[in-house]
Amino acid sequence: MAMVRRIVFLLVLVLLLGGVVFLMTWNEPPPQQAIEIDVPAERLPR
Repeated sequence: MAMVRRIVFLLVLVLLLGGVVFLMTWNEPPPQQAIEIDVPAERLPR
């Protein structure tokens, strides 16, 4: 039982570390569309 627990623990650890490395090295391109939001005049400070 201890062997199975050790294998599951190592598998979870490898998956977590792999996910962290993937997110650190992932080069997602920035969005290409401009976003325009209309802010009502009532919400602006005077």
